[in-house]
Amino acid sequence: MKVVAFNGSPNAKGNTWHALKMVTDELEKEGIATEIAHVGNKAVRGCLACGQCFKKRNEQCIQTDDPVNEWVQLMKGADGILLGSPVHYSAVAGTMKSFLDRAFYVAGSNGSMLRHKVGAAVVAVRRSGGLPAFNQLNNFLCYSEMLIPTSNYWNVIHGARPGEVTKDEEGVQIMRTLGRNMAWLLRLVEHGKGTIAPPAQESKVWMNFIR
Repeated sequence: MKVVAFNGSPNAKGNTWHALKMVTDELEKEGIATEIAHVGNKAVRGCLACGQCFKKRNEQCIQTDDPVNEWVQLMKGADGILLGSPVHYSAVAGTMKSFLDRAFYVAGSNGSMLRHKVGAAVVAVRRSGGLPAFNQLNNFLCYSEMLIPTSNYWNVIHGARPGEVTKDEEGVQIMRTLGRNMAWLLRLVEHGKGTIAPPAQESKVWMNFIR
């Protein structure tokens, strides 16, 4: 089994990375391979809403001048996905949002590629705004029918300078607990394959409120 974590911070070893590392360390203790992909220091354009990924269904975004398509394939090949972001004005970092908009649009346009994968989100913040950003990340997981492990509080950890989150004792416990629960859920899913049939996938119903 493998979990891929996406670091939305522009700082490769900032507090978001430390938060993700706390979770992946627990996963690796359980024999689950992990990889952290650095998203936040890349130039990533937002979704054009062109619909080409839905039309072509080739598991690619039409924009090919950044690593988004590479990251989509990492997501596809992983058993679990971690999304991590710093907080900018009570929201996730802009590059991370652009990546997620495009990646999840591609995934949804190609047979809901992330359906029933295990996914979780973590947020690193100096003081406030962590919960809105955390909810924003969870929206992607929920929309994609992913399975979400929980911790003993919301997955938000506090610190300003790089590495300062390691002093947030409660936050460290939250990340550690999340990692253990995620490993447990991944094993449940793995052991259930071929034994418990997943629910049938329904075709998406689209309805506009104004006609």
